[in-house]
Amino acid sequence: MVMTTNTTHTTHTTNTTDTVDTTGSRLNFAKAAPKVFRALIGFDAAAREGIDPALVELIQIRASHLNHCAYCLHMHTNDARKAGESEDRLHMVAVWREARHFFTPKEQAALALTEAVTLVADAGVPADVYAEAAAHFPEEELAHVLALILTINTWNRVALSTGKVAGTDER
Repeated sequence: MVMTTNTTHTTHTTNTTDTVDTTGSRLNFAKAAPKVFRALIGFDAAAREGIDPALVELIQIRASHLNHCAYCLHMHTNDARKAGESEDRLHMVAVWREARHFFTPKEQAALALTEAVTLVADAGVPADVYAEAAAHFPEEELAHVLALILTINTWNRVALSTGKVAGTDER
């Protein structure tokens, strides 16, 4: 931890060699637990059903930001570009609250829910955040949005714990 000149602000520094396994010594999750991996793929596919593909990517990008998952962030920003997402919006996802005009009220509700669920240990899912999402999504679609948030958080944890390197997507 490094203190900046402003004593009220603390900055964490990380050496990438400490967090990314470039030796390949970590397990290949898909090969080591193929049944579990296929189940996750099935859960992910089911979660996406009925959700606008652009919204799917926004949710996955925001959770990946919060989880510091470079592997998934790289993958989903590329997927979003391929699906026609604008560079402006991609750059604004991390700061969507300060750039609300880039996102619809429905997307904002989904991004707020994504943050609350991803950071659930911090404060739970606040009632107002849940209510706002429920106001924008019919019950079945809200369940799918929630499932998508759960799947990307799982994928982030798989990628981070197995040392996946950004830019090495094997799909």
